[in-house]
Amino acid sequence: MINLERRKALKAGGGLGLLGIFAAIGLVHPGRVWAAGEKSAFDAKSMDEALDALGVVLPESNVAIRLTVPEIAENGAVVPVTVDSSLAKTEQIHILVEKNPNVLAANFVFPEGTESFVTTRVKMKETSKVIALVKADGKFYRVDKEVKVTAGGCGG
Repeated sequence: MINLERRKALKAGGGLGLLGIFAAIGLVHPGRVWAAGEKSAFDAKSMDEALDALGVVLPESNVAIRLTVPEIAENGAVVPVTVDSSLAKTEQIHILVEKNPNVLAANFVFPEGTESFVTTRVKMKETSKVIALVKADGKFYRVDKEVKVTAGGCGG
C-alpha cells in the first residue's frame, strides 16, 4: 500500500531542497521568492498600483536600456519582448503592459555580476505601451514603446 503522506512529504522536501540549491548558487534570492510586494504588483489593475507595489517613485528614462518589441503584433497572446540593460548593478527588470487587466507582465531578478538581458513573450489585450522598468543600483529607470495589437491575447 502506498503511503500518500510520505509521498507528499518527499515531494515538498525535494522542492525545498531544489530551492535551497538554487539559492546557494545565487540563482534565487529566498527573500524575493515569497515577497508579498511583488505578488500585489502582479495583482495591480493600474500602472499607479503596480508602481506603488514595486516601490517606484519617479522612474527616469535612460538610453542604456534597450527594449525590443514588434511595432504590430498580429496575435496579442504571444508578443515577443526583449530587454537589455547596460546599466551598472542592474538588480531587476520588470515588464509592464499599460492597458492589460494586470499591468505587470513579468519580473526578473539578477544576482550581482549577472548579464542583465531577458527575452520572453507576453500577452497583450489591446494596443498599448510596453514598459521596461529597470532597477539598477537602487534606482528605477524606464523605456517604453507602443505595440499595436490586431488580435487581443487576454480577457478583461
